[in-house]
Amino acid sequence: MMPRFMLHEPLITSLYVHVPFCAKKCGYCAFYSEASDGALVNRYVKALIREMELVAADLKPQTVFFGGGTPSLLNMRQWESIFKAMERLHLLGAAEWTVECNPATVSADKARLLRQWGVNRVSLGAQSFDAGLLERLGRVHSREMIFKSFDILRASGFDNVNLDLMFAIPGQTMETWRSTLAEAVALGGEHLACYEVIYEEDTPLFAQLQAGKISADEELACAMYDELLSVTAAAGLEQYEVANFARRRGGGGAGPPERACRHNVNYWRGGPFHGLGPSAAGYARGRRTANIANTTLYCEQLERGLRLPASSEELPPLARAGEIAAFGLRMTAGWPLLEFQQRTGFDLRQEWAPEIQRMIALGYGKLDDQRFQLTNQGLRFADWVGSEFLRS
Repeated sequence: MMPRFMLHEPLITSLYVHVPFCAKKCGYCAFYSEASDGALVNRYVKALIREMELVAADLKPQTVFFGGGTPSLLNMRQWESIFKAMERLHLLGAAEWTVECNPATVSADKARLLRQWGVNRVSLGAQSFDAGLLERLGRVHSREMIFKSFDILRASGFDNVNLDLMFAIPGQTMETWRSTLAEAVALGGEHLACYEVIYEEDTPLFAQLQAGKISADEELACAMYDELLSVTAAAGLEQYEVANFARRRGGGGAGPPERACRHNVNYWRGGPFHGLGPSAAGYARGRRTANIANTTLYCEQLERGLRLPASSEELPPLARAGEIAAFGLRMTAGWPLLEFQQRTGFDLRQEWAPEIQRMIALGYGKLDDQRFQLTNQGLRFADWVGSEFLRS
Protein backbone atom coordinates (compact mmCIF):
# COMPACT_ATOMS: atom_id res chain seq x y z
CA MET A 1 0.00 0.00 0.00
CA MET A 2 1.73 3.13 -1.22
CA PRO A 3 0.86 6.28 0.77
CA ARG A 4 -0.26 9.33 -1.19
CA PHE A 5 1.41 12.65 -0.40
CA MET A 6 0.27 16.05 -1.58
CA LEU A 7 2.92 17.64 -3.75
CA HIS A 8 2.38 21.12 -2.29
CA GLU A 9 2.99 20.01 1.30
CA PRO A 10 6.50 20.45 2.73
CA LEU A 11 8.46 17.25 3.12
CA ILE A 12 9.06 15.77 6.57
CA THR A 13 12.60 16.52 7.72
CA SER A 14 13.00 14.19 10.73
CA LEU A 15 13.27 10.40 10.59
CA TYR A 16 13.35 7.95 13.50
CA VAL A 17 14.26 4.30 12.94
CA HIS A 18 13.67 1.73 15.68
CA VAL A 19 16.05 -1.24 15.78
CA PRO A 20 14.36 -3.65 18.21
CA PHE A 21 17.24 -6.01 18.96
CA CYS A 22 19.38 -6.31 22.09
CA ALA A 23 22.05 -8.75 23.18
CA LYS A 24 20.14 -8.98 26.48
CA LYS A 25 17.05 -7.25 27.85
CA CYS A 26 17.94 -4.85 30.69
CA GLY A 27 15.93 -5.14 33.89
CA TYR A 28 14.71 -1.52 33.79
CA CYS A 29 13.78 -1.28 30.11
CA ALA A 30 10.15 -0.95 29.05
CA PHE A 31 10.87 -0.15 25.39
CA TYR A 32 9.93 -2.76 22.81
CA SER A 33 12.99 -4.89 22.15
CA GLU A 34 13.98 -8.54 21.99
CA ALA A 35 17.05 -10.74 21.97
CA SER A 36 18.75 -10.70 18.57
CA ASP A 37 18.32 -13.60 16.19
CA GLY A 38 20.35 -13.70 12.98
CA ALA A 39 17.56 -14.78 10.64
CA LEU A 40 15.01 -12.36 12.11
CA VAL A 41 17.47 -9.45 11.99
CA ASN A 42 18.06 -10.07 8.28
CA ARG A 43 14.32 -10.24 7.72
CA TYR A 44 13.85 -7.02 9.68
CA VAL A 45 16.45 -5.18 7.57
CA LYS A 46 14.62 -6.13 4.36
CA ALA A 47 11.27 -5.06 5.85
CA LEU A 48 12.75 -1.77 7.07
CA ILE A 49 14.06 -1.01 3.59
CA ARG A 50 10.60 -1.73 2.21
CA GLU A 51 9.07 0.67 4.75
CA MET A 52 11.62 3.30 3.76
CA GLU A 53 10.54 2.90 0.16
CA LEU A 54 6.93 3.54 1.14
CA VAL A 55 7.65 6.85 2.91
CA ALA A 56 10.67 8.14 0.96
CA ALA A 57 8.54 10.41 -1.23
CA ASP A 58 7.53 12.33 1.90
CA LEU A 59 11.02 12.63 3.40
CA LYS A 60 13.95 14.97 3.10
CA PRO A 61 15.80 14.19 6.33
CA GLN A 62 17.69 16.91 8.14
CA THR A 63 17.82 14.81 11.30
CA VAL A 64 17.96 11.00 11.48
CA PHE A 65 17.97 8.95 14.68
CA PHE A 66 18.52 5.18 14.84
CA GLY A 67 17.38 4.10 18.30
CA GLY A 68 16.60 0.87 20.01
CA GLY A 69 17.10 -1.65 21.20
CA THR A 70 20.72 -1.62 20.19
CA PRO A 71 21.27 -0.41 16.60
CA SER A 72 25.00 -1.11 16.87
CA LEU A 73 24.17 -4.85 17.03
CA LEU A 74 23.55 -4.78 13.27
CA ASN A 75 26.50 -6.25 11.42
CA MET A 76 28.49 -4.59 8.66
CA ARG A 77 26.54 -6.26 5.84
CA GLN A 78 23.21 -5.26 7.36
CA TRP A 79 24.31 -1.65 7.79
CA GLU A 80 25.59 -1.54 4.21
CA SER A 81 22.20 -2.77 2.95
CA ILE A 82 20.43 0.01 4.84
CA PHE A 83 22.89 2.68 3.70
CA LYS A 84 22.68 1.67 0.05
CA ALA A 85 18.90 1.73 0.20
CA MET A 86 18.96 5.19 1.77
CA GLU A 87 21.32 6.35 -0.96
CA ARG A 88 18.99 4.98 -3.65
CA LEU A 89 16.02 6.67 -2.00
CA HIS A 90 17.83 10.02 -1.58
CA LEU A 91 17.64 9.85 2.23
CA LEU A 92 21.31 10.57 2.94
CA GLY A 93 22.84 13.94 3.80
CA ALA A 94 21.13 14.77 7.10
CA ALA A 95 22.77 17.59 9.05
CA GLU A 96 22.54 15.44 12.18
CA TRP A 97 22.49 11.63 12.06
CA THR A 98 22.57 9.80 15.38
CA VAL A 99 23.04 6.10 16.03
CA GLU A 100 22.66 4.64 19.53
CA CYS A 101 25.48 2.27 20.41
CA ASN A 102 26.19 -0.12 23.26
CA PRO A 103 29.86 0.04 24.31
CA ALA A 104 30.09 -3.74 23.90
CA THR A 105 29.22 -3.57 20.19
CA VAL A 106 31.45 -0.77 18.88
CA SER A 107 34.27 -1.95 16.62
CA ALA A 108 36.70 0.16 14.65
CA ASP A 109 35.42 -1.22 11.33
CA LYS A 110 31.79 -0.55 12.20
CA ALA A 111 32.54 2.96 13.48
CA ARG A 112 34.40 3.80 10.26
CA LEU A 113 31.53 2.44 8.16
CA LEU A 114 28.97 4.55 10.01
CA ARG A 115 31.09 7.67 9.63
CA GLN A 116 31.79 6.95 5.95
CA TRP A 117 28.07 6.94 5.14
CA GLY A 118 27.29 10.18 6.98
CA VAL A 119 26.49 9.22 10.58
CA ASN A 120 27.96 12.14 12.55
CA ARG A 121 26.63 11.66 16.08
CA VAL A 122 26.76 8.63 18.37
CA SER A 123 24.83 8.14 21.59
CA LEU A 124 26.81 5.75 23.78
CA GLY A 125 24.77 3.88 26.37
CA ALA A 126 27.22 3.96 29.27
CA GLN A 127 24.60 4.25 32.07
CA SER A 128 27.26 4.00 34.80
CA PHE A 129 31.01 3.68 35.28
CA ASP A 130 30.52 1.47 38.35
CA ALA A 131 31.03 -2.25 37.64
CA GLY A 132 28.57 -3.38 40.30
CA LEU A 133 25.81 -1.08 39.09
CA LEU A 134 26.33 -2.13 35.48
CA GLU A 135 25.80 -5.72 36.58
CA ARG A 136 22.70 -4.77 38.59
CA LEU A 137 21.22 -3.02 35.55
CA GLY A 138 21.87 -6.09 33.41
CA ARG A 139 24.20 -4.28 31.03
CA VAL A 140 26.41 -6.44 28.80
CA HIS A 141 29.34 -4.01 28.78
CA SER A 142 32.07 -3.30 31.30
CA ARG A 143 33.40 0.09 32.41
CA GLU A 144 36.56 -0.58 30.40
CA MET A 145 34.46 -0.98 27.24
CA ILE A 146 33.10 2.55 27.67
CA PHE A 147 36.59 4.05 27.47
CA LYS A 148 37.61 1.77 24.60
CA SER A 149 34.47 2.55 22.57
CA PHE A 150 34.85 6.28 23.14
CA ASP A 151 38.44 6.14 21.86
CA ILE A 152 37.35 4.12 18.81
CA LEU A 153 34.69 6.70 17.96
CA ARG A 154 37.13 9.57 18.26
CA ALA A 155 39.70 7.77 16.10
CA SER A 156 36.97 7.18 13.49
CA GLY A 157 36.22 10.89 13.21
CA PHE A 158 33.23 11.35 15.51
CA ASP A 159 33.37 14.78 17.10
CA ASN A 160 29.83 14.68 18.49
CA VAL A 161 29.39 11.94 21.11
CA ASN A 162 26.67 11.69 23.75
CA LEU A 163 26.92 9.59 26.90
CA ASP A 164 23.75 8.19 28.44
CA LEU A 165 23.90 7.97 32.25
CA MET A 166 21.39 6.85 34.88
CA PHE A 167 20.99 7.95 38.48
CA ALA A 168 18.92 6.81 41.47
CA ILE A 169 19.84 3.24 40.54
CA PRO A 170 19.05 0.86 43.43
CA GLY A 171 22.22 0.60 45.50
CA GLN A 172 23.80 3.70 43.96
CA THR A 173 25.27 6.10 46.50
CA MET A 174 26.05 9.79 46.09
CA GLU A 175 29.72 8.83 46.07
CA THR A 176 29.34 6.44 43.13
CA TRP A 177 27.19 9.00 41.27
CA ARG A 178 29.84 11.70 41.75
CA SER A 179 32.49 9.28 40.51
CA THR A 180 30.48 8.42 37.40
CA LEU A 181 29.87 12.10 36.65
CA ALA A 182 33.57 12.88 37.09
CA GLU A 183 34.62 10.11 34.70
CA ALA A 184 31.97 11.08 32.15
CA VAL A 185 33.04 14.73 32.19
CA ALA A 186 36.72 13.76 31.97
CA LEU A 187 36.06 11.91 28.70
CA GLY A 188 35.21 15.26 27.13
CA GLY A 189 32.10 14.30 25.20
CA GLU A 190 29.91 16.95 23.63
CA HIS A 191 26.65 15.86 25.24
CA LEU A 192 25.28 14.13 28.34
CA ALA A 193 21.82 12.61 28.74
CA CYS A 194 21.17 11.73 32.39
CA TYR A 195 18.00 9.90 33.35
CA GLU A 196 16.56 9.01 36.71
CA VAL A 197 15.63 5.33 36.99
CA ILE A 198 11.90 4.90 36.41
CA TYR A 199 10.16 1.82 37.72
CA GLU A 200 8.09 0.83 34.70
CA GLU A 201 5.43 -1.83 35.07
CA ASP A 202 6.19 -5.19 33.43
CA THR A 203 9.93 -4.86 34.08
CA PRO A 204 12.03 -6.98 36.45
CA LEU A 205 13.09 -3.83 38.32
CA PHE A 206 9.46 -2.94 39.04
CA ALA A 207 8.82 -6.49 40.25
CA GLN A 208 11.76 -6.21 42.64
CA LEU A 209 10.40 -2.92 43.99
CA GLN A 210 6.95 -4.42 44.49
CA ALA A 211 8.45 -7.42 46.29
CA GLY A 212 10.38 -5.16 48.64
CA LYS A 213 13.77 -6.40 47.42
CA ILE A 214 14.82 -2.84 46.54
CA SER A 215 13.59 0.59 47.60
CA ALA A 216 13.38 4.03 46.02
CA ASP A 217 14.90 7.02 47.84
CA GLU A 218 13.26 10.19 46.51
CA GLU A 219 15.36 12.48 48.71
CA LEU A 220 18.61 10.94 47.42
CA ALA A 221 17.33 11.13 43.83
CA CYS A 222 16.69 14.87 44.24
CA ALA A 223 20.17 15.36 45.71
CA MET A 224 21.70 13.45 42.78
CA TYR A 225 19.85 15.67 40.33
CA ASP A 226 21.16 18.77 42.09
CA GLU A 227 24.68 17.33 41.91
CA LEU A 228 24.19 16.70 38.20
CA LEU A 229 23.26 20.36 37.63
CA SER A 230 26.28 21.54 39.60
CA VAL A 231 28.83 19.26 37.90
CA THR A 232 27.62 19.87 34.35
CA ALA A 233 27.55 23.65 34.81
CA ALA A 234 31.13 23.62 36.11
CA ALA A 235 32.18 21.46 33.14
CA GLY A 236 30.68 23.79 30.52
CA LEU A 237 27.78 21.52 29.66
CA GLU A 238 24.64 23.64 29.39
CA GLN A 239 21.30 22.18 30.42
CA TYR A 240 18.76 22.71 27.65
CA GLU A 241 16.19 20.06 28.66
CA VAL A 242 15.32 18.24 31.87
CA ALA A 243 17.79 15.42 31.26
CA ASN A 244 20.03 16.79 28.49
CA PHE A 245 23.22 18.84 28.61
CA ALA A 246 25.38 19.99 25.70
CA ARG A 247 28.37 22.13 24.88
CA ARG A 248 27.95 25.56 23.35
CA ARG A 249 30.70 26.83 21.10
CA GLY A 250 32.06 30.19 22.13
CA GLY A 251 30.14 32.23 24.67
CA GLY A 252 26.44 32.34 25.42
CA GLY A 253 23.69 32.76 22.92
CA ALA A 254 20.01 32.32 22.21
CA GLY A 255 18.45 28.95 21.59
CA PRO A 256 19.78 25.49 22.47
CA PRO A 257 23.56 24.98 22.47
CA GLU A 258 25.07 23.89 19.16
CA ARG A 259 25.68 20.34 20.41
CA ALA A 260 22.07 19.88 21.51
CA CYS A 261 20.34 16.94 19.83
CA ARG A 262 18.41 18.61 17.01
CA HIS A 263 16.30 15.53 16.45
CA ASN A 264 15.01 15.52 20.01
CA VAL A 265 14.47 19.29 19.99
CA ASN A 266 12.09 18.70 17.07
CA TYR A 267 10.10 16.30 19.28
CA TRP A 268 9.93 18.74 22.18
CA ARG A 269 8.85 21.55 19.90
CA GLY A 270 6.04 19.45 18.41
CA GLY A 271 7.59 19.04 14.97
CA PRO A 272 6.58 16.31 12.50
CA PHE A 273 8.60 13.14 11.99
CA HIS A 274 8.29 9.71 10.41
CA GLY A 275 8.93 6.67 12.61
CA LEU A 276 10.00 3.39 11.02
CA GLY A 277 10.49 -0.05 12.52
CA PRO A 278 8.49 -2.20 14.98
CA SER A 279 6.70 -0.11 17.65
CA ALA A 280 8.02 3.17 16.19
CA ALA A 281 5.78 6.20 16.64
CA GLY A 282 5.41 8.96 14.10
CA TYR A 283 3.64 12.29 13.73
CA ALA A 284 3.06 13.54 10.20
CA ARG A 285 0.31 15.43 8.37
CA GLY A 286 -1.47 16.04 11.67
CA ARG A 287 -1.79 12.32 12.40
CA ARG A 288 -0.07 10.37 15.13
CA THR A 289 0.73 6.75 14.32
CA ALA A 290 2.45 3.77 15.93
CA ASN A 291 3.74 0.65 14.23
CA ILE A 292 2.91 -2.80 15.54
CA ALA A 293 5.13 -3.85 18.48
CA ASN A 294 5.93 -7.26 17.05
CA THR A 295 8.91 -7.74 14.78
CA THR A 296 7.61 -10.86 13.06
CA LEU A 297 4.21 -9.32 12.28
CA TYR A 298 5.92 -6.08 11.22
CA CYS A 299 7.98 -8.05 8.70
CA GLU A 300 4.97 -10.04 7.46
CA GLN A 301 3.05 -6.85 6.70
CA LEU A 302 5.83 -5.24 4.74
CA GLU A 303 6.62 -8.44 2.86
CA ARG A 304 3.08 -8.09 1.52
CA GLY A 305 3.79 -4.47 0.58
CA LEU A 306 1.61 -3.10 3.40
CA ARG A 307 2.34 -0.44 5.98
CA LEU A 308 -0.49 -0.75 8.48
CA PRO A 309 -0.03 1.19 11.72
CA ALA A 310 -1.25 -0.48 14.89
CA SER A 311 -2.81 2.83 15.89
CA SER A 312 -3.59 6.09 14.14
CA GLU A 313 -5.32 9.19 15.44
CA GLU A 314 -5.76 12.83 14.64
CA LEU A 315 -5.99 14.88 17.82
CA PRO A 316 -8.33 17.88 18.08
CA PRO A 317 -6.38 21.16 17.85
CA LEU A 318 -6.59 21.96 21.56
CA ALA A 319 -5.49 18.46 22.61
CA ARG A 320 -2.55 18.62 20.23
CA ALA A 321 -1.64 22.09 21.53
CA GLY A 322 -1.71 20.73 25.09
CA GLU A 323 0.73 17.98 24.13
CA ILE A 324 3.01 20.50 22.47
CA ALA A 325 2.88 22.71 25.58
CA ALA A 326 3.72 19.77 27.85
CA PHE A 327 6.69 18.54 25.84
CA GLY A 328 8.06 22.01 25.16
CA LEU A 329 8.12 22.89 28.84
CA ARG A 330 10.73 20.16 29.33
CA MET A 331 13.20 22.54 27.69
CA THR A 332 14.90 25.08 29.93
CA ALA A 333 13.87 27.85 27.51
CA GLY A 334 10.23 26.94 28.07
CA TRP A 335 7.81 28.27 25.48
CA PRO A 336 8.31 31.65 23.80
CA LEU A 337 4.73 32.89 23.78
CA LEU A 338 4.71 34.09 20.17
CA GLU A 339 6.29 30.88 18.89
CA PHE A 340 3.73 28.75 20.72
CA GLN A 341 0.85 30.73 19.25
CA GLN A 342 2.30 30.54 15.75
CA ARG A 343 2.77 26.78 16.08
CA THR A 344 -0.56 25.88 17.67
CA GLY A 345 -2.97 28.77 17.08
CA PHE A 346 -3.54 29.10 20.85
CA ASP A 347 -2.40 31.70 23.36
CA LEU A 348 -0.61 29.87 26.15
CA ARG A 349 -1.36 32.63 28.67
CA GLN A 350 -5.10 32.55 28.00
CA GLU A 351 -5.92 28.87 27.45
CA TRP A 352 -3.71 27.67 30.29
CA ALA A 353 -3.94 30.68 32.62
CA PRO A 354 -4.99 28.67 35.74
CA GLU A 355 -2.20 26.13 35.22
CA ILE A 356 0.41 28.83 34.70
CA GLN A 357 -0.64 30.69 37.83
CA ARG A 358 -0.62 27.48 39.84
CA MET A 359 2.92 26.63 38.73
CA ILE A 360 4.10 30.14 39.57
CA ALA A 361 2.53 29.85 43.03
CA LEU A 362 4.29 26.52 43.60
CA GLY A 363 7.63 28.01 42.54
CA TYR A 364 7.68 25.70 39.51
CA GLY A 365 7.22 28.30 36.77
CA LYS A 366 7.94 31.90 35.79
CA LEU A 367 6.26 34.14 33.25
CA ASP A 368 7.29 37.36 31.56
CA ASP A 369 6.25 39.22 28.41
CA GLN A 370 8.27 36.88 26.21
CA ARG A 371 7.91 33.35 27.57
CA PHE A 372 6.67 30.90 30.16
CA GLN A 373 9.28 28.49 31.48
CA LEU A 374 9.88 26.18 34.39
CA THR A 375 12.23 26.97 37.25
CA ASN A 376 14.95 24.50 38.25
CA GLN A 377 12.54 23.07 40.81
CA GLY A 378 9.80 22.85 38.21
CA LEU A 379 12.07 21.03 35.77
CA ARG A 380 12.68 18.41 38.45
CA PHE A 381 8.95 17.59 38.24
CA ALA A 382 8.46 18.35 34.54
CA ASP A 383 6.50 15.15 33.87
CA TRP A 384 3.85 16.12 36.41
CA VAL A 385 3.83 19.77 35.33
CA GLY A 386 3.38 18.73 31.70
CA SER A 387 0.48 16.46 32.58
CA GLU A 388 -1.36 19.48 33.98
CA PHE A 389 -1.28 21.15 30.55
CA LEU A 390 -2.84 18.24 28.66
CA ARG A 391 -6.34 18.59 27.24
CA SER A 392 -8.71 15.82 26.19
